[in-house]
Amino acid sequence: MTIQWFPGHMAKARREVSEKLKFVDIVFELVDARLPLSSRNPMMDQIIQQKPRLVLLNKADLADPHQTKLWQGYFQEKGFVTLAINAQDNKGVKNIVPSAKIALKEKIERDRARGLKPRAIRAMVIGIPNVGKSTLMNRLVGKKIAQTGNKPGVTKGQQWLRSGTELELLDTPGILWPKFEDPEIGKRLALTGAIKDQLIHLDDMALYGLDFFARYYPGRLSERYQLTQEQEKELAPELLMTISQKRGFREDYDRASEMIVFEIRSGKLGSYTLDRYEEYDK
Repeated sequence: MTIQWFPGHMAKARREVSEKLKFVDIVFELVDARLPLSSRNPMMDQIIQQKPRLVLLNKADLADPHQTKLWQGYFQEKGFVTLAINAQDNKGVKNIVPSAKIALKEKIERDRARGLKPRAIRAMVIGIPNVGKSTLMNRLVGKKIAQTGNKPGVTKGQQWLRSGTELELLDTPGILWPKFEDPEIGKRLALTGAIKDQLIHLDDMALYGLDFFARYYPGRLSERYQLTQEQEKELAPELLMTISQKRGFREDYDRASEMIVFEIRSGKLGSYTLDRYEEYDK
């Protein structure tokens, strides 16, 4: 599966973010905890460079907790402070400011030594589409979005949003989909719903999901769809047909595929992580 992007649009978004970086203290990089690498724009490191960063693994409630810990270790080894959150249910969001202060420890101490008065942390949230940026922004600023006005030296019209007294967010353009060659990344993004269903074949995604769960989470399919051990060992196409029959869809494999994909996305088959740390480590 190939996702297309347009260099002109990518260049524009990159330029806008680069211009706004100088106005913030820290970048909140938002990724999907189920695919911490596949949901990152590979150009992010080049764009952000040495700016302090807090990596937020969103939708952690849907991800394999063991894998999430391993991936947090991966980002920490790269020098980033990390935090697992679920913006939809507001879980972990209250820990963002304390974590940001850890990432900004040197700057805070430097400002204190210079006798500067403490002020709110200025941050921007960056992430590929559909990773939960809007939900997180709404959680941070609350229902009533307060505009704090233009800051000195900030280009006119740039919008700052206040989150309590300790955090101000700079409204930024979304970073578009990255260009990548690995079709596996496209499948992972599609299975989690990061790509519009109109652009994919749900039966392909159902087969991919069935194969993945049979391989990495044996027993989950048997438990969910009342399969025997032998049935769970079937190849994905035969498995799809078996589940379709058991759920009363008969030969309507499109409906069965839609159901399977929905249940994977919503966590009906349990928490899971598509980016396997042990495979990356090898």
